[in-house]
Amino acid sequence: MAGSGPDPLFGLRNNFYIGAYQAAINNSDVPNLSQDDAVERDTLVYRSYIALSSYQLVINEIDASAATPLQAVKLLALYLASHDNKEAAIAGLHELLGDPAIGSNPILRLIAGIVFTHEQDYNEALKHTNAGGTMELHALNVQILIKMHRSDYAEKQLRIMQQVDEDHTLTQLASAWLNLAVGGSKIQEAYLIYQDFSEKYQMTSLILNGKAVCCMHMGNFDEAETLLLEALNKDAKDPETLANLVVCSLHLGKPSTRYLNQLKLSNPEHTLVKRAASAEESFDRAVQTVA
Repeated sequence: MAGSGPDPLFGLRNNFYIGAYQAAINNSDVPNLSQDDAVERDTLVYRSYIALSSYQLVINEIDASAATPLQAVKLLALYLASHDNKEAAIAGLHELLGDPAIGSNPILRLIAGIVFTHEQDYNEALKHTNAGGTMELHALNVQILIKMHRSDYAEKQLRIMQQVDEDHTLTQLASAWLNLAVGGSKIQEAYLIYQDFSEKYQMTSLILNGKAVCCMHMGNFDEAETLLLEALNKDAKDPETLANLVVCSLHLGKPSTRYLNQLKLSNPEHTLVKRAASAEESFDRAVQTVA
């Protein structure tokens, strides 16, 4: 955007990145947008609704005549709305990606990366995101590579982001994710990034969870619990808040069952729910063996 005047979508984008989804929606009426900017604005607004679990609104409002990025966002809403929709959503994504005229669209590639990351098919996700091209694609690459335990490759992606814009919100977030993954003395650096965010921006569940995870890594479980309860007040169904509260409560010797039950209801596909179910099955098998 250098040399092309102020970015009309900067505030909207930033709200989305820090997890201030309702603020992004509320402040989306930006005047005099070009056609491309208007499409990007709409994708950010609909992705904010998706983040707030308003999947059906997105599915209902985006029709067949909408631009490619919006069709991709609709497929993400469809994918997340119900387990029964997943195959149809993935098939729809493959169809769009296979069209040479639109298959390289950056939002389409981003949504494909998000969906295949949810599927834990990281190689397929990287197939669509690895070429980069936008800060969001690079940031998603960092997340995927961390999940693959390839911090070395994640660091290369982060360096590309730093060369483009070291102060960009996504660059800072990606740096915090990588610092958490590396651990050790890097945890404090991650904490300071989230602390800086909490001083600059409105406090969101994303920022509170980031600080809380840093605190848990540093053994400060009381502070982590305070941050997580504040996040729970903002969104009682946020899966990351509930999952982190389960872990934090266990370390503090406090009951965690209610948080786990809430997580099972709001996000039955969450990794922690699956791990808990697997542990319960192993325990039952062990009891049967002893019996």
